[in-house]
Amino acid sequence: MRKIDLVNTISTNTGMKKIDVLIILENAFREIKKTVSQDQLVSIRGFGTFMTKTRAAKKARIVKKNIEIELPEKKIPFFKASKEFKSLLLKDTQKQ
Repeated sequence: MRKIDLVNTISTNTGMKKIDVLIILENAFREIKKTVSQDQLVSIRGFGTFMTKTRAAKKARIVKKNIEIELPEKKIPFFKASKEFKSLLLKDTQKQ
């Protein structure tokens, strides 16, 4: 599902104008990104938690030049699904 599909579905289900739904979604996504980029959690009950994780520094190799390089630690975005969300996925896989 793409963002426009999500906007269309929400608009149909709520009766709101598509432009209003798009504005709300864009603002929600912007706030989630801003908050997570500041190393804070965004927890949505029944859905999951958006957070950052730190990947440790590690050594890598450039094979063509036979050189070993050090990759610094870095922060990556991470999503942890709630138990409710996970159980919904398990129910779907058991049906098949």
